[in-house]
Amino acid sequence: MLLCALASISATPVLAETTLKFAHVYEAGHPLHKGEEDVAAKLETATEGRVKIDVFPASSLGEELALSEGLTLGTIDMIYTGIGFVSAYYAPIGMTDYPFTLRGMDHWKAFRESDLLADMKQELGDAMGGVEVAAVSYYGARHVTANKPILTPDDMKGLKIRVPNAPAYLIFPEATGANPTPMAFSEVYMGLQQGVVDAQENPLTTIQAKKLNEVQSDISLTGHIMNSTLTLVSQTAMDRIGEEDAKILRDLLVDNATNVTDEIVTAESELADWFRDQGTAVHDVDRTPFIDAVTPVLLASDVPFTREQYDALQALPGNE
Repeated sequence: MLLCALASISATPVLAETTLKFAHVYEAGHPLHKGEEDVAAKLETATEGRVKIDVFPASSLGEELALSEGLTLGTIDMIYTGIGFVSAYYAPIGMTDYPFTLRGMDHWKAFRESDLLADMKQELGDAMGGVEVAAVSYYGARHVTANKPILTPDDMKGLKIRVPNAPAYLIFPEATGANPTPMAFSEVYMGLQQGVVDAQENPLTTIQAKKLNEVQSDISLTGHIMNSTLTLVSQTAMDRIGEEDAKILRDLLVDNATNVTDEIVTAESELADWFRDQGTAVHDVDRTPFIDAVTPVLLASDVPFTREQYDALQALPGNE
């Protein structure tokens, strides 16, 4: 009788719980992190506990390039990454991280839905060994912070400005006479505080989340780059959780990207006044002189995308 009972128990299928590791470089207060925590909670509920996500924020598992490598090696299951960083695997996808290649939010949305980006996502996934680009969200327009106003290209001359460690971020400072200094995201606050660098550039949401206004007196609204964030998932992770739960995860990640984009767009419309209330000087900027300084350099540089791809991007509708 006991043997029959044991046989019955052993024949009963047991659904194994799977825990996925999701890593990123953003602070816990950033909309991207809060959004992913929401995804984790909803996924656990929707799968009745079959799939859980542990979220590792603030570079706790490494900086951008290390996270991408971890994804390809299988030590990390999912990441957020700036679109320019994965250009190390497929260079053309970083095109919109080059200065003034996007004209505004309508143009950004057209790019997100375009065949141009769809082709690039496929090429990137193949280059990273089958990684899936599950979602694309808006990260924000990048602005310069310093301890002085940056109103014209001349104000950039000689400025030692921290930039991310990706080629796209060198063109804006180099074209305006600044000295770009690649530095890890986690080191920016200390670098500014100790005077290792004079300035940096990031979206308003990031400036707020990292409290960079505590160590910089001025924000100049240059809006020189409109960043996108990709949500990447390894194929191994999708295989481990099975087709049904993978679809649930995909849908949640797309919804999260939409929600994060909406939240960041709303925040960008409000944060300039918030910073002013905190005592930070926020300056509106005529971008035309900056565009005039950058465009010849951009088109003449040895950029990692074709003129055909650039023209296809510019032909997309929006913000004419």
